[in-house]
Amino acid sequence: MSLRVLVVEDDPEIRALIRSTLSVEGFEVQTAVSVSEAKALLTHALPDIMLLDLGLPDGDGAVLVREVRRQHSLPILVISARHQESEKIQMLDAGADDYLTKPFSVAELLARIRVALRHRGTALTASVTVHELDDLRVDLGQYTVVCKGQDLHLTPTEFKLLARLVRSAGRVVTHRQLLTDVWGAEFTEHTHYLRLYMGQLRSKIEIDPAEPRHLLTETGIGYRLAVS
Repeated sequence: MSLRVLVVEDDPEIRALIRSTLSVEGFEVQTAVSVSEAKALLTHALPDIMLLDLGLPDGDGAVLVREVRRQHSLPILVISARHQESEKIQMLDAGADDYLTKPFSVAELLARIRVALRHRGTALTASVTVHELDDLRVDLGQYTVVCKGQDLHLTPTEFKLLARLVRSAGRVVTHRQLLTDVWGAEFTEHTHYLRLYMGQLRSKIEIDPAEPRHLLTETGIGYRLAVS
């Protein structure tokens, strides 16, 4: 099961950047644009980590930090444009695990998420985001798939399925895991989805879809992206 991240950020560009970055890394991402929306999501399902902006339209994120910390031990990473040392100290004392100042690099964001989760006993390594074999090159960070020298157009679901296999390149990913991570936990019995989309991917990537070189079937178990 993918780790769940709640991103509380009202800036649409930053929110979209964080969502796309974490999705590529294999996280399940939920977003909220206000304190009230974040509270509703936290009540419904507790995430594995929360990324929180402070300046929200219906209140200060600092209030949410204190409320969450009184009830839960999930890691909280504050992401804010506020540079004052006193602000950072205040948030850390209130219960935040870390404080990242805007603007930030994607690499630093991911590193701080890994550290925050590791402190809670969840060890993460940097995900594989580039895969190359023969005439196929997949770059998850750039959202590009090149095959036989041509840029391929994949649907969002096709790309998400391929990305999940890239992150586990060389290892078998079960039908259930693929269905959960690509479509959601409620779709674990819909194996026909996998057959349909795997067939579409193979028609675009494989020289001979009937004898796949890259997208391999592990009969009765799942699929594997070849690495050699």
